[in-house]
Amino acid sequence: MKSDSISKYRPFPAVTLTDRTWPDRVITEAPIWCSVDLRDGNQALPIPMSVEEKLEMFDLLVSVGFKQIEIGFPSASDTEFAFMRRLIEENRIPKDVTVQVLVQTRRHLIERTFEAIKGAHRVVVHIYNSTSTLQRRVTFGDASREDIKAIAVTGAEVVKELVPTIPETEVVLQYSPESFSDTELDFALECCEAVIEVWEPTPEKKLILNLPATVEWTTPNVHADQIEWMCRNVSKRDSVIISLHTHNDRGTGVAATELGLMAGADRVEGTLFGNGERTGNLDIVIVALNMNSHGIETGLDFSNLSSLREVYERTTRMTVPDRQPYAGELVFTAFSGSHQDAIKKGLDRRAKEEAEKWGVPYLTIDPHDIGRSYEAIVRINSQSGKGGVAYIIDQEHGYDLPKTMHPQVGKRVYDLADQRGEELSSEEVGKVFFEEFVNVSSEMVLEDYELDHSSGERGEVACRAVIARNGKQETVEGVGNGPINAFVQGLEKAGLKDFTLTDYRSHAVHGGSSSDAAAYVQLRKDDGSILWGVGVDPSIEMAGVKALVCAWNLLR
Repeated sequence: MKSDSISKYRPFPAVTLTDRTWPDRVITEAPIWCSVDLRDGNQALPIPMSVEEKLEMFDLLVSVGFKQIEIGFPSASDTEFAFMRRLIEENRIPKDVTVQVLVQTRRHLIERTFEAIKGAHRVVVHIYNSTSTLQRRVTFGDASREDIKAIAVTGAEVVKELVPTIPETEVVLQYSPESFSDTELDFALECCEAVIEVWEPTPEKKLILNLPATVEWTTPNVHADQIEWMCRNVSKRDSVIISLHTHNDRGTGVAATELGLMAGADRVEGTLFGNGERTGNLDIVIVALNMNSHGIETGLDFSNLSSLREVYERTTRMTVPDRQPYAGELVFTAFSGSHQDAIKKGLDRRAKEEAEKWGVPYLTIDPHDIGRSYEAIVRINSQSGKGGVAYIIDQEHGYDLPKTMHPQVGKRVYDLADQRGEELSSEEVGKVFFEEFVNVSSEMVLEDYELDHSSGERGEVACRAVIARNGKQETVEGVGNGPINAFVQGLEKAGLKDFTLTDYRSHAVHGGSSSDAAAYVQLRKDDGSILWGVGVDPSIEMAGVKALVCAWNLLR
């Protein structure tokens, strides 16, 4: 923004609350959750959901565990009305789920809404009117405070009048001073008190006061001050439910909600993945999983988040960004070498300490808990490191590389990624590993190998190996305390030993054929260079010998 544009803007006024208490509070329990995907979310779509898509979304929200779902604006169109009737007439609303309907404070619209909800078990009728100075001046043509308050009172009176016409339905009133976020607090309270006076709520039959940040004008701490001020000053606090409905214009909708809960709110409205007008509504997935990550039960089940995302993207035609917290494709993925190394160490330690509380570097929650696998946690590009490459080879291909082998393999893989300037798939990482480090037979080829356990002293074995070097065949023989040592002695006799064998280990290849064994041999050349070779064979003994041949070739 150019400097000459700045003068048109003004700072948002602070709330006079010098004894605020919310900064010292901690969230210890979940609020009442209300999904507004089918109303606020749907109205923000370039192509609104069809009735069938709304039904699928409704069923999805029920399966997640939402007990309050705002299903739309039944007085706004025949489609919305028909959707409400279908939910009721096809008995699609579970007894423990309350549907919510939104309606402006006009008699004919409220009457139409009551026609739509007749027969439902329990319904929240949500009325609203804009209250801010900006809305009063621009939208309502300089309407007075009394004029605006009268709109709220009229709506509450009409709802109360119509409740006896549908005795089989329990009606809960919800009132929103829409644009609460930039309404003077004393006037927002005045409108809420007027509705309270009409509705006469009790602790047993509460009224919901929804205080929407219809537009996010300021920092989350100011929102928290607004909520605490209302909680402290509203009458009949034990008979009202204070509800939050934040938007994300400044990118801090989640923070504003969390601070609003600390400030005393009881209820939260939002959508899956934050779909909504402009920059979106609150993302309930984030707030709920944030609570889960602190050990707080929320009543919402996001254990198969990828499946939820698939339904959401198909029915809304919106896309969840790759970096969306928890749900994005890349949010658990590390390309950085230092991150990969720390994650691998954390997961390795976790496997040995499952009774411990979750604690893996860079991962705030266990991806398994929301249906994500570990397969995509580590991905390889030019920024990756040795630990990440070793993790891929272990998890995807079944080879547990010795730690001192990580730099040898890692450098070759990420050098290739740097050369190509793109990410390498796990298959491509495996291809580099198998072609360049496993059973390499360039200068020396092992053509035959025999062991004789009966010759030599107790505990010794003799070997006879046929090798080919540069196309010429020769036989080497040796005696040692095992197959590999015997072969080393044979190479020394043949004048082919210019190394010291410094390490050996082996394991069955996991995740692959149960008949395969992998062996790792580390050699140190006379000039001090050290490297590993890998041998794979159904026989563990032959795997070790092949690993030695591989390492010998790699030393050339």
